[in-house]
Amino acid sequence: MAFNFIRVAAAGAAMALCGVGSVHAAVNLPALKIDKTQTTVSGLSSGGFMAVQLHVAYSATFAKGAGVVAGGPFYCAEGSVVNATGRCMASPAGIPTSTLVSTTNTWASQGVIDPVANLQNSKVYLFSGSLDSVVKTGVMDALRTYYNSFVPAANVVYKKDIAAEHAMVTDDYGNACSTKGAPYISDCNFDLAGAMLQHLYGTLNARNNATLPTGNYIEFNQSEFITNHGMATTGWAYVPQACQAGGTATCKLHVVLHGCKQNLSDVQQQYVRNTGYNRWADTNNIVMLYPQTSTAATNSCWDWWGYDSANYSKKSGPQMAAIKAMVDRVSSGTGGTTPPDPVALPAPTGVSTSGATASSMAIGWAAVTGAASYNVYRNANKVNALPVTATSYTDTGLAASTTYSWTVRAADANGAEGATSAAASGTTLAGSGGTATCTTASNYAHTLAGRAYAAGGYTYALGSNQSMGLWNVFVTNTLKQTSTNYYVIGTCP
Repeated sequence: MAFNFIRVAAAGAAMALCGVGSVHAAVNLPALKIDKTQTTVSGLSSGGFMAVQLHVAYSATFAKGAGVVAGGPFYCAEGSVVNATGRCMASPAGIPTSTLVSTTNTWASQGVIDPVANLQNSKVYLFSGSLDSVVKTGVMDALRTYYNSFVPAANVVYKKDIAAEHAMVTDDYGNACSTKGAPYISDCNFDLAGAMLQHLYGTLNARNNATLPTGNYIEFNQSEFITNHGMATTGWAYVPQACQAGGTATCKLHVVLHGCKQNLSDVQQQYVRNTGYNRWADTNNIVMLYPQTSTAATNSCWDWWGYDSANYSKKSGPQMAAIKAMVDRVSSGTGGTTPPDPVALPAPTGVSTSGATASSMAIGWAAVTGAASYNVYRNANKVNALPVTATSYTDTGLAASTTYSWTVRAADANGAEGATSAAASGTTLAGSGGTATCTTASNYAHTLAGRAYAAGGYTYALGSNQSMGLWNVFVTNTLKQTSTNYYVIGTCP
């Protein structure tokens, strides 16, 4: 949300690439020697909201702490784009902080997020620019109140005395401090990344102000962990030389989440290279992980109001689970000598489909020797957010009376995939009563009736998330209900 991310389209041409471009093809994310008690997360705007989600939902992983720039309380939007653009950005007086605290406790007791007790020793760094016109300072005030229920006040630093607009603040790169515009990085003569990291980790060595080694930047294959769901096929990491595979240093890990209109397609590598994190990482053995959204995400934002999944703020949220899987991978190394190349696993055999319903299909296969998990692909798109450890998987959210094709790939303990299986096809059953229900109406009427939802001025079918065009009374679509709360664009036979 590096500007009014839902209501206004980005203006102007993309910024020119800063720093050295990608020379080599993306590689699989390496397994490095990481002290898992030293894992933290931070983010700006939609990335700030996402950082809070990860910190709270995966508090066992991110117990060390979080940094939040222009974000808000956990589950602030409560699944509503109206709440997201209203109380969670422009009118913070409406944020029901006590309700959000109660929801957090309830979800923790149900096991859909980690126990809140993990937050008791966390460090939290909060920043709000006093000129921020996108996420008002009152939203960050509400976040501080929210954290007061879980984190000791002495562990929280809240800085809001810099006249900065909506941006990641640095001491030597970006727009003028009062400017709101791409790349949403502003030179305010304040090293926010350094202040944040030093609060989270304590005293650090002085940062490296020299040109950082190009070889420390790694473009990695993000599609190993998730495909679609508004996430790009590749992400980036900065790995200090002492932390690289074969090194003996035990390193820390910090996850950095960009804001809206700040991914690689929007500002190229500026957020990865010019926000100040890597200079501190280089001299303090901190691996920096930069997951990336894609342009398929609403305004390139992270999902903090439910545009991709109703479970967006839980451990099962697709984007959440994917980032957690990246953290697990990069933290799974042991250091020492460089590990041997993995042995390619054979393709699973016996892939079959069964148990069809109007919206789901069970896929089964024979076990592969040496496999630690499996990934399932529907029509060449990966469908499981977390690794599948069984030899079966139920794929849901399918359209009725539709034929799909599934393949399966085995993965080793480091997540490296083997060969692709032969495809197995299956057809879902017809909708309720054997007859699908179709409704033709304006996009506006569809949203009022609950068959669709609006985001960023556009309309999307409920369940399938298919784009229906502009949200107004002039654009008309026919929606076919294929199962409960699941609609696709189409016609009935």
